[in-house]
Amino acid sequence: MVIKLIGNKIAEARKKMGMSQAQLAEQISISPQAVGKWERGESIPDMVTCCRLAEIFGVDLNYFTDYIDMPASSLGSVQENAPLPGTHIESIPVAPANRQNHFSGSNLPQSDFAGVIAHKSTFNGSALRGSDFSEADLTGSIFKVSDAREANFYKTNLTGCTFSILNLAAASFNESVLLRTEFSKCDMTGVKFSNLELQEVKFNVQELKGTEFHNCVFNAVRFKHCDLRGQCFDGQQFIDVSFDKTDLTDVTFRDATLKNITFIAPFALTNKYYKSIKTICFDGAKMDKLTYAKLKGWGADLANVTLITR
Repeated sequence: MVIKLIGNKIAEARKKMGMSQAQLAEQISISPQAVGKWERGESIPDMVTCCRLAEIFGVDLNYFTDYIDMPASSLGSVQENAPLPGTHIESIPVAPANRQNHFSGSNLPQSDFAGVIAHKSTFNGSALRGSDFSEADLTGSIFKVSDAREANFYKTNLTGCTFSILNLAAASFNESVLLRTEFSKCDMTGVKFSNLELQEVKFNVQELKGTEFHNCVFNAVRFKHCDLRGQCFDGQQFIDVSFDKTDLTDVTFRDATLKNITFIAPFALTNKYYKSIKTICFDGAKMDKLTYAKLKGWGADLANVTLITR
């Protein structure tokens, strides 16, 4: 499990430095119990804390996500050729589509990746804040434990990409290609998805209250263990979408189209779940008969809904 592996890395580096959990906790102003939870794989530090840990241990951010054992002699070493903060890359070569590119542990804020072809690239523990990936082809790439705040993914091909434990706050996905793309445990505050179709996309353990969706088509999308409270999906299309153990309190689907939608309650149908369904607004929505029957059975207000007969 990724969280456990990261915890092991923290414990290994702490012991190499000859520090106790209490001493490490004091340096980053948290409780020793929190450090213990990290090392046992019960929780994970956020991006800012990871940066602080890297400073204390004298390693780069890639150390926490490198699954290959790092030699003990490398602890405390400094990358000699690491890019300086704020470096702007004027030209990045276009790589062959079958070659893997590794940008893990890189310091590349506000970098220009526009138009590149970089299939199966890895961005683990990378600083990418404000970087421009517009019209790039990143098919099969992995973004993990990185800072990608305010990144621009305009018309970017993100087919088969994974975004995991990532800070994506205020990133933009306008007209992006999202096919079998997965978002898991990311900070998506202020992220904008607009003018695109999400196909077989997965949102796992995501808080999406502060995420914006405009003019989107959701096709075979799965929301699992997500927080969608207060989300606005007005006027958008949903086909074969699953809301699996997801909080839909106060969500609006005004004038939206819903076909073959699955709602899976957490553990069991409780009064709390019924109450949350009743808060959803479907005014002016269109839906198929089966979706209508499910929602009606749970007490949803469907007074202004139109049935789709074909």
